[in-house]
Amino acid sequence: MKKIISFLIRFVPRKYLQLFSHIPLKIYAGFMRGDNVECTVCNGTFKKFLPYGRLEPRENALCPSCLALERHRLMYLYLRKKTRFFEQKAKVLHVAPEYCFIDRFEELPNLEYITADIESPLAKVKMDIEKIQFDDNTFDVIFCNHVLEHVEHFDIATKELYRVLKPGGFAIMQSPQDMALPHTIEDPSITDPRERERVFKQSDHLRLFGQDYGKELAKGGFKVTEDNYVNEIDPQLAKRYALPMEEIIYFCEK
Repeated sequence: MKKIISFLIRFVPRKYLQLFSHIPLKIYAGFMRGDNVECTVCNGTFKKFLPYGRLEPRENALCPSCLALERHRLMYLYLRKKTRFFEQKAKVLHVAPEYCFIDRFEELPNLEYITADIESPLAKVKMDIEKIQFDDNTFDVIFCNHVLEHVEHFDIATKELYRVLKPGGFAIMQSPQDMALPHTIEDPSITDPRERERVFKQSDHLRLFGQDYGKELAKGGFKVTEDNYVNEIDPQLAKRYALPMEEIIYFCEK
């Protein structure tokens, strides 16, 4: 299973995975029922989660029911425990929306929820993150996860996100990081997909963020809080939810 998933996410176009991967996985989920792990997003319980990853698939990562990964389970828990996202009226922009969140957020009566992306078939609005068509100070909340490593001009994208966020609003913008790197690495001369995969961990990544990711976000204007929330969670629960123990939540305010 590990090799199959690795092959699929490396070589099948993303849009097809987004549209169809949930169908066989939901069937497979029926065979995975158990009580060893629990998804914080769909509340499903399983013997274990599925492996996931391109070059080095991570064990116990992907929920077969809702397709939540470790970072999604952590973010959902964070929103529940440390924000009023599920109660307070808000206009939300979700860039490159994750499958596991879309239906759940659309159903929340307190939200005006807008999904947007330049190419994702899951998004309802076509949007270039470097040239956002919405007015200044439009959104109370923005989610933009695992996007900024793909965009050509990171600085323009973060300034655009800051522009459309309302004063007093917040954004969560997670990205892949290598915490062994003190500084983000970026080299536009690397154009070969396999070399990009080697250096940046994925063939369509243009950079790999390091320990300075929060500082890079702050250059866009945000007040950035680097929240080690995962370390506040009971270790047994963190293990049951299969949370990413090194993941920092980047809580960005305007």
